Amino acid sequence: QVQLVESGGGLVQAGGSLRLSCAASGLTVSTYPMAWFRQAPGKEREFVAGAGRYGSTTYYADSVKGRFTISRDGAKNTVYLQMNSLKPEDTAVYACAARNSNSGPYNYWGQGTQVTVSS
Repeated sequence: QVQLVESGGGLVQAGGSLRLSCAASGLTVSTYPMAWFRQAPGKEREFVAGAGRYGSTTYYADSVKGRFTISRDGAKNTVYLQMNSLKPEDTAVYACAARNSNSGPYNYWGQGTQVTVSS
């Protein structure tokens, strides 16, 4: 059974940083395409950052490019999202996800962690 458990969210001032973690069990993060999504109140869920299978490529939403970095630690079987220069519009519930192929739907989801950026 696959489980993805996020942590690291919280309240931070604009311009600050947070690092989110997604600890996985039931799959090996280095061999699955992984991603972070977010959903703000009243808005649809949106893609934030992704990493292809075996870490071949990383890609980002334009809104976070240059500020956020996705990475993974195979030894800890954990995916991270380093978020710098945070803005109030980054406030959302952030969730990690995994899928079985580089082009298919995301099959596995965590429960999410709240990030709140104050102005």
